[in-house]
Amino acid sequence: MNATSTAQPEQTEPATTPAPKNRRRRRIKIALGVTALTLAAAAGGGYLWLNAVSDVKNLGVSDCNAIEPEVTATPAGTATADDQRALCHTLRSMKDAWARHDATAYGDHFAKDATYTSYVGTAYQGRRDIAEGHRALFDGFLKGTKLSDSWLSIRFYGPDTAVATSRGDTYEGGEPKAADLSKTQTYTLVRQADDTWRIAAFQNTKRQRVMERISFLFSPDTKPRAEK
Repeated sequence: MNATSTAQPEQTEPATTPAPKNRRRRRIKIALGVTALTLAAAAGGGYLWLNAVSDVKNLGVSDCNAIEPEVTATPAGTATADDQRALCHTLRSMKDAWARHDATAYGDHFAKDATYTSYVGTAYQGRRDIAEGHRALFDGFLKGTKLSDSWLSIRFYGPDTAVATSRGDTYEGGEPKAADLSKTQTYTLVRQADDTWRIAAFQNTKRQRVMERISFLFSPDTKPRAEK
């Protein structure tokens, strides 16, 4: 008996089409992605705009002696123009010591028990701590830098105590303009037994340009009088 073979027709896989549920999920993902990109672009543009309009009006002056100080008398007496010149000499000499990267000389401009708070929140206690910390900084992060400042105010309380505020920054190369200084600083100075003015406390605060502008926009009363 002869066996006969019958060729089986070739079977093909039926074309598959995405299920309606899968298509919906894909559309949702695409829509969410587009929305996220749009919001990111808007946020980026908003940040750049806020940063661009966050300039300050109160820029201060480069010469400490040009400040008209506020003078408050105490039972100990009243500060004089000579006191301001001596105070400004201390601040200028401190700046020169920084430019030379002389940590010992820099520390000598501070009282023995001075406090020093950096803009990153580091708290130094005492002249020795300040000098040793800056010796390491001058050899590392701050190598090659100089100080720039623009003075906002000087207030004397009697003949032996004063508070000076400034805008300031470190820089390399050309000195920045007052409008570009990124920190606000407070110096509390005291006259010591040798008749030299030294810094008893220093506070350095990084100015957050965008956050400051947002604060002024949403709560205008937070704006200081000098900026209105």
